[in-house]
Amino acid sequence: DKIATISHNHWHTVVQYFAAWFCGLVVVPVNLSEDDQRIEYILKNAEVKMALVRDLYVSRIKEIIESSSELSGMKLIECGKSTDSFSPKTGDLKERDFDSETDALIVFTSGTTGNPKGVVLSQRNLLEDARAISDWHNITSDTRMMCVLPIHHVNGTVVTLMTPFLVGGSVVLNEKFQIDQFFPVIEEEDVKIVSVVPTLLQYLTSFYEDKETPELNNFSHIICGAGPLTVNVAKNFEAKFGKRIIHGYGLSETTCYSCYLPLDISKEEHQKWMQNFGYPSIGVAIPANEMSIHDEQGNALEEGERGEIVIRGVNVMKGYFNNPEANEKAFTNGWFRSGDEGFYQNDEEGKAYYFITGRIKELIIRGGINFAPLEIDEVINKAPGVKAGIAVGFENDWYGEEVGAYVELLEGEKENSEQIINFCKAHLPHAKTPKVIVFGNEIPVTSTGKYQRRKVAHLFSDWKEIQFRKN
Repeated sequence: DKIATISHNHWHTVVQYFAAWFCGLVVVPVNLSEDDQRIEYILKNAEVKMALVRDLYVSRIKEIIESSSELSGMKLIECGKSTDSFSPKTGDLKERDFDSETDALIVFTSGTTGNPKGVVLSQRNLLEDARAISDWHNITSDTRMMCVLPIHHVNGTVVTLMTPFLVGGSVVLNEKFQIDQFFPVIEEEDVKIVSVVPTLLQYLTSFYEDKETPELNNFSHIICGAGPLTVNVAKNFEAKFGKRIIHGYGLSETTCYSCYLPLDISKEEHQKWMQNFGYPSIGVAIPANEMSIHDEQGNALEEGERGEIVIRGVNVMKGYFNNPEANEKAFTNGWFRSGDEGFYQNDEEGKAYYFITGRIKELIIRGGINFAPLEIDEVINKAPGVKAGIAVGFENDWYGEEVGAYVELLEGEKENSEQIINFCKAHLPHAKTPKVIVFGNEIPVTSTGKYQRRKVAHLFSDWKEIQFRKN
């Protein structure tokens, strides 16, 4: 049976996860930032029998259930306001012999169009990825980690719950990321490792720009992934705080992480892979899986050639729940097709270091030529006065798509499109240079920090009919 957890980050929910897994149940975490229609779809598609709902969200979920005849049989359990006490019987669990391939988790991907897909992960998937992550980051029973990401997502669940618990470590669970509490809690709780998304690194660097850098004597490093990290953001963060970013990559479909930068390389080597190739490297494949770069026909590409990042291993999902069509498209010759474009470069020993250049579906196709938006992001974010910016492909009658930029300015800066465009012109060819700048207060991201470029594409509709020529 499938049970849904509908909550913010709360220790009750952590207990519910593991209690369900001890009973052989399947957990379906619900992302509350989704709209009501998507939540209804998730509960129906996953065939949820019971929902464990925090009291804050009960009225909303009841309305969703009552509006759908298909959910009328679903049981709703309200998780109360008072803190439950543990009884002496809590740990008295019967021994159960589960097959390692028992379904454990169905995580719904946050697609920007169409219905989300339910990723089915087995108990083995979770344990194998957690084992690989703990080995990679030297996580032991003495390690205290901190969770600031939502535990409805695999990053929160696998990296900062499953991984430390597997080796007997501990976790400081935050209800949400709070910029002014991030480093104070790390110091107070003697935290060694935190997993974040790139957006948070930018926030922290900006917040501490005119403040004293905190002392982080026992803190080891930051794990970062699940979104586009630019060379500039990484460089500024590491220079400001003196701690390494261990950049990595993975997807819900690969349980969580599939590769990381090594911890045991020199400072110079680390900087080389983070700064010298136009993108920060996402590292080398972890022992739980293999990685490769394939063309559209499924052929392996050579070093430096761009293609699709593909993965196979014990951490790759069982498939999408109730979605045979998506499953057929997701795999080619046993490899999971990520939908992300990337390439690899070998080190002196022939070890492949991977790089991600963007979503294949996000590629800007101007006049039949594909551009990865991340390489344009890099330049936009270095432009004077820019706090954060993203490249956006918008519909254009002349080239099919044209390049624009959505920009958030530093405090006190005035809007100056010409200055930003001229800076980009000096660092990019005409085809890749943003032709239009749209200013906004906040770049839209998913709950896991991925840019939602398509959400701002409509802001460029006034320039659909204009031909931008090279001056």
